[in-house]
Amino acid sequence: MRSDFLVFGSPRIEADEMDAVLACLRSGWIGTGPQVAAFETEFAAYKGASHAVAVNSCTAALHLALLAAGLAPGDEVITTAMTFCATVNAIIHAGATPVIVDVDPATGNIDPAAVAAAITPRTRAVLPVHFAGRACPMDALLALAERHGLLIIEDCAHAIETQYRGRPAGTMGQFGCFSFYVTKNVVTGEGGMVLTDDAAAAARIKVLALHGMSADAWKRFGDDGYKHYYVTEAGFKYNMMDIQAAMGRTQLRKVEVYWQRRWEIWQRYLAEFADLPIDLPAPLEPDQRHGLHLFTIGVEKARCGLSRDEFLVAMRQQNIGVGVHYLAIPEHPYYRERFGWSPDDVPHARDLGRRTVSLPLSAKLTDQDVDDVVAAVRAVLRRASGVGGA
Repeated sequence: MRSDFLVFGSPRIEADEMDAVLACLRSGWIGTGPQVAAFETEFAAYKGASHAVAVNSCTAALHLALLAAGLAPGDEVITTAMTFCATVNAIIHAGATPVIVDVDPATGNIDPAAVAAAITPRTRAVLPVHFAGRACPMDALLALAERHGLLIIEDCAHAIETQYRGRPAGTMGQFGCFSFYVTKNVVTGEGGMVLTDDAAAAARIKVLALHGMSADAWKRFGDDGYKHYYVTEAGFKYNMMDIQAAMGRTQLRKVEVYWQRRWEIWQRYLAEFADLPIDLPAPLEPDQRHGLHLFTIGVEKARCGLSRDEFLVAMRQQNIGVGVHYLAIPEHPYYRERFGWSPDDVPHARDLGRRTVSLPLSAKLTDQDVDDVVAAVRAVLRRASGVGGA
């Protein structure tokens, strides 16, 4: 067993990220300024989008995208039951009504047939989540959107590097929303980004992200003269800081190197766990690029000798951090009480949420760290069921 605890999702932060942040601090630009503007330009170029607006979280990105989409009270937004609560909360905060549907049991991604069945005259948008970094079946979703006149707002929190049939995740709908949270593939500590090809929508999101002011801090306090601001609508405090963007720009330059490291770990896990009585990720589609954000396994007591939650405890006792992505949305009391949802309404998401475990997959992991994860999984299963080998 490891002597120290392996933190789940701990990011790979190197000297150049630290230098970039220190340079930003020394420059005097700490809030929203030139680093944020450069990060927006570079991220838009990386994804092939016309416009990018940096914000302080993917939650903020989703909220602002929904507002820019012009949703009104009573409008319905269809999304997946297998997601973090922020996806649904953003719909609620935008004043719309969330409608959750079930997922493909193999991939955890939203099921287009379930989306089609949930469309009503009040449906305005579909909000797919590219779960774990695997692209949703976008051709089917885009066809539904075109047929019914719906917007597509992509939740790309797991999908920075993801591509679907040559198209980058976040560029197939009207909006793409990204996360740079500490566990994500590009890290700013906290942070997010909205992509869109709609110039007017991008401009409105930028205003909404900073109190509804007509000019951001960089333009007000730059060396080309003072610029007055005017509040044009009641906005939010959702802006990204330069010290975050400085880190993000450095991380973005290494996105392919880090993806390759996670690919090596992914392949190692597949090989090491092939003989175990657990679910492994579905095979990767040949016409897609997986973002490799989460490596999930499925643990069931009937096959493994212990429940998923018992497995979580046992792994922590082995000093290995693990995650749960996610309990299905109707498992949470708030949504059951407010919307009357039941886990049984979405049986595939329910079952995935009750058996899924996310193993460490950070580019920070050393070969020894990976060895320790493999050894811990095998040891826990060996003690529980007699399988797992030495």
